[in-house]
Amino acid sequence: MRSNPFSILLRPFTLIYSSVVQLRNMLFHLRLFRAWKSPIPVVSIGNLSAGGTGKTPLVDWVVKYYLSIGCKPAIVSRGYLRESKGVQLVSDGQKILLSSRESGDETAMLAWNNPDAIVVVANKRKKAVMEIARRFTQRGPSVIILDDAFQHRQIDRALNIAIINAAEPFAKAKMLPEGRLREPLKNLSRADLILLNKITDREQANVIIKELEKTGRPIVQARLKNGELVCFSGEFQTADEAVLQKNPNVLAFAGIASPESFLDSLSKEGINVAAHRFFKDHEPYSAKKLHAVRREAEKNGLSIVTTEKDYFRMLGQPELIRIITTRPCYYLKIEPDIFEGEATLKSMLQAVVGKQEQFPLS
Repeated sequence: MRSNPFSILLRPFTLIYSSVVQLRNMLFHLRLFRAWKSPIPVVSIGNLSAGGTGKTPLVDWVVKYYLSIGCKPAIVSRGYLRESKGVQLVSDGQKILLSSRESGDETAMLAWNNPDAIVVVANKRKKAVMEIARRFTQRGPSVIILDDAFQHRQIDRALNIAIINAAEPFAKAKMLPEGRLREPLKNLSRADLILLNKITDREQANVIIKELEKTGRPIVQARLKNGELVCFSGEFQTADEAVLQKNPNVLAFAGIASPESFLDSLSKEGINVAAHRFFKDHEPYSAKKLHAVRREAEKNGLSIVTTEKDYFRMLGQPELIRIITTRPCYYLKIEPDIFEGEATLKSMLQAVVGKQEQFPLS
């Protein structure tokens, strides 16, 4: 990762930010700040760095796992950059009630991919949990999953999962705004389980694992794998594979934290990225931006490929999807591949709902 040329200028702000974070954590440690006990068991999934760890695919995996063992999960998220305010019910476990504009792109994606799960967005997660407990008295969830909540210490949790990106520097990582860390690495001691994700370089991963072992916490190892390539342009849906086989050259666009990993994923699928356009993570799309994407694709005879998260971001504004679907359009699904420690993760998830003895670890 390239060093920030403005690092020295940002260092005073980094020191101020670090001091505030550490003071807040100290107040929780001294119990001057106290975590609220939820009436429903809570699993928190979060990270130390600002995005790019593969958190959303893991949240999706955990939700699907709970559903597979007969537990009804609820997801609580901030709904980053959503246009709605306050506590909002995205899905009641039977019907999707809000668009991605109202719920946030990642939250909408989780809701659509898990229609049996309850999904709520709120700036104050405690209010979201209280609303779930109040509203779903008859068919309430067995467990609540807090999305991106490692730094959110106001709610007590039965299981605290921290995700580390193996593709980023670890020992030399720096705090915001100089680097990408939200809090110091030593605070991993708060985690009950650490998941090292996006492993591609075994040697580099082993170096990080040696450092993580000092925490004494269980370590799960994972990488991301490609899922289904989904066509979402109507007139091409019946022949989507044939279209790409005939012309595997694409224009890729994405607004995510690590767009390079998206290009790597496409390359593994044998797709040639002839052109690409990257936007900021969670950056709202406009007609102007997507007209530019379409014009470039048309000019060069390219199909269009984006990420699943970007697709759901556009889904909240159907007029935007109509702009680009004059070309063959696809989104690539990404899934976690947990290749070391999956049994440990499942066991700890089962223990939260008190059913550890009832389900096999396969």
